[in-house]
Amino acid sequence: MVYTVTLSPALDYVMQLEKLCFEDINRSYFENLRYGGKGINVSVVLTRLGVENKALGLIAGFTGEQLEKMLVKEGVNCSFLKLKSGNTRINVKIKAQKELDINARGPAVSKEETEAFFKMTDEISAGDYLVLAGSVPENLPDSIYGQILDKLKDRGVNFVVDATGNSLTCSLKYKPFLIKPNNYELGELFGVSINTDEEAVTYAKKLQRMGAKNVLVSRGSKGAVLLDESGTATSIGAVKGEVVNTVGCGDSMVAGFLAGYIEKGDYKYALRLGAACGNATAFCDALAEAGDIQNVFKKIKIN
Repeated sequence: MVYTVTLSPALDYVMQLEKLCFEDINRSYFENLRYGGKGINVSVVLTRLGVENKALGLIAGFTGEQLEKMLVKEGVNCSFLKLKSGNTRINVKIKAQKELDINARGPAVSKEETEAFFKMTDEISAGDYLVLAGSVPENLPDSIYGQILDKLKDRGVNFVVDATGNSLTCSLKYKPFLIKPNNYELGELFGVSINTDEEAVTYAKKLQRMGAKNVLVSRGSKGAVLLDESGTATSIGAVKGEVVNTVGCGDSMVAGFLAGYIEKGDYKYALRLGAACGNATAFCDALAEAGDIQNVFKKIKIN
């Protein structure tokens, strides 16, 4: 079983405009409301791939209720803690001559609610996978992922962490099964610029020495590189196509990698399916469907 955690989910309100201006009222010609949150995206793609999973997280108010309804309609198995006050955030995505993203800060989480969420992880047991992904609520510490991992460290759970900065580095001592920085995030951790697969492998090795078992570095249109726990580095390219969406590509890659590894226990197959999922989402308006993923999977090759 795969469990995903999204501590700061969102509804993304996407608006398309001919042109964004500041001197007059702007009127959109298309609007769409989508669910958002990295762990949630992983759960959605896993569900579309037929992998049993459960989405854990924090929701609040009427926007949280709408988010849950949308996921249930998708067939996603959800178990959310409902906060006593506030509303799940709405992020506004404006697409015009340039893209403008305005992300809300979301509701505050009390100490009692944090402890109640920790109790929700009691059902996670040996052999399960736990995906911790995305940002954390403003009033919770960066170490919150580390606290969750510390609670579960002796249960034989496979940890997957897709986060940045301190949230990522705090997790490394718990020897996560997989971490997935992109090349920019990897560079920021070490104060360098990552421009090649070889450079990605060099710094991925540093993360392995810090505790990570497998390091998957996504590189956008340049593909991805995996440094697996045996020390083998494998690169994979990207399929050519019209990129219409970059939101959720990394999350799709995490979902595909897990689905592939759970299916066959083979890292190269997992990398190929992960890359196919990330590529397929880039070619879709939202997260890729299973058919889209299979079409790309047939075309993508290990370098």
